[in-house]
Amino acid sequence: MKRKKIEKAPKAYKNLGFLSGKDARPLRILSEFLEPLSRFNYYGVKDTIVFFGSARIKSRNETIRQLRELAKNGTRKKAHTKKYQKELLDAEIAVEMSRYYEDATELSRLITVWSKKLRMKDRLLVCSGGGPGIMEAANKGAMAAKGESIGLNISLPFEQYPNQFITPKFNFEFHYFFMRKLWFMYLAKALVAFPGGFGTLDEFFELLTLLQTKKVGKKMTVILYGQNYWNKIIDFKALAKYGMISADDMSLFKFADTPEQAFEILVSSIKQNYPEFRS
Repeated sequence: MKRKKIEKAPKAYKNLGFLSGKDARPLRILSEFLEPLSRFNYYGVKDTIVFFGSARIKSRNETIRQLRELAKNGTRKKAHTKKYQKELLDAEIAVEMSRYYEDATELSRLITVWSKKLRMKDRLLVCSGGGPGIMEAANKGAMAAKGESIGLNISLPFEQYPNQFITPKFNFEFHYFFMRKLWFMYLAKALVAFPGGFGTLDEFFELLTLLQTKKVGKKMTVILYGQNYWNKIIDFKALAKYGMISADDMSLFKFADTPEQAFEILVSSIKQNYPEFRS
């Protein structure tokens, strides 16, 4: 009896069924380290300035437009309902918070203009989480200065999608949060945390913990942007008062309230920590 010819089996590294299964999880994790490393090495990216912040903060133009539409559609009867009053209050708060979008855009622009003047090419690129909100503002500011910027996206069921201002060759997509956070820290010389929610707090406090415990050995400048916001949601002084952190831990970060103030802190501290950026 003539036997049928057996087709060649796919090589393990081309077997998508295997690669997407639980047994290949270590390979997928490793690939989220090696692929960005390969790309950054190819393009000569050595360091970044990272922006953290909420995906929900919108531009001033967008929030004002939404507020006007809400006010326009608010009939006399509707205007007195609790639901409408809540929507109106939320829209007014969104307009107030939009200043952080505009400030992040301007700070990113200032950083990019400065970094382009450095004698070293492709240094201190702006890096964001690649999504909407403050992340979009950071990439937008870099583009406004005709510079390149990085977007480290994460696959989520909501909110997260690549914004249009990321430099295409630096558009990344991660599955694992911890690998994405590694790449935030790995190249960063400085970080600016704008107002945000759980994700921003998670990323920011992990960085502070790494700095506090000396797991990050390099010198890093950390700025909390919007002192009033941060002091309302986190009582840092109480943490020190009750002995949960030391008084010295308060020096791990600085506050800034304007793009110019944050930019001055960043430039002076980076020059102090890294002599190659002094000229």
